[in-house]
Amino acid sequence: MSETGTKSPRERYRAQVRGEIKERAWEQIATAGASALSLNAIAKQLGMSGPALYRYYAGRDELITELVRDAYQSLADTIRAASEAGADVAALAHAWRRWALEDPHRYLLVFGTPVPGYRAPDDVTTVASQIMTVLIDAFAALTPEAPVTPFGTHLDSHREWAADNPAPSAVLHRALTLWTRLHGVLSLEVAGHFAGMGFDPASLFAAELDALLDH
Repeated sequence: MSETGTKSPRERYRAQVRGEIKERAWEQIATAGASALSLNAIAKQLGMSGPALYRYYAGRDELITELVRDAYQSLADTIRAASEAGADVAALAHAWRRWALEDPHRYLLVFGTPVPGYRAPDDVTTVASQIMTVLIDAFAALTPEAPVTPFGTHLDSHREWAADNPAPSAVLHRALTLWTRLHGVLSLEVAGHFAGMGFDPASLFAAELDALLDH
């Protein structure tokens, strides 16, 4: 990096190649799933040798981590932008669904079946917690506050997942319940399990959301 903060030609070229590698990786994931990701196949598509590609990514796990981090950051940016525009809990949930349907393979990479032998590093979890923070804050703004539940009491001493958000345990419970239940609906929709059932998945999502918020 130069003193002026601009990238050198070499740095720009490296960033470009890394971007192209990720594009080919997403194409592979779309056709064969993340577990079948092959750096050698990507190298052939780009007209380079396997060893040459490994100068840009040290291995499969590093590439998957980059894709997972990008996906989580994209969702976090989407949810944060909706919140800053004044979205309430319902609007945040619909923004989440639009993001999932926009690129199902991106959604399935982070919320679908784990890639065998892969474990995301801690900094990816930190990005994911940004999403939950926005959701918890949105629930905290609702009135009246939900009553404390046994699981809510459990959350009093198990708050690590909430990034130490100071919201009452009842708020944490509501946010976590919405996250898990709507994630279930979305996962079924994205994976195509509603195909042929004859109802509108968007209507089901809205109905589940209304039931959660009414409760």
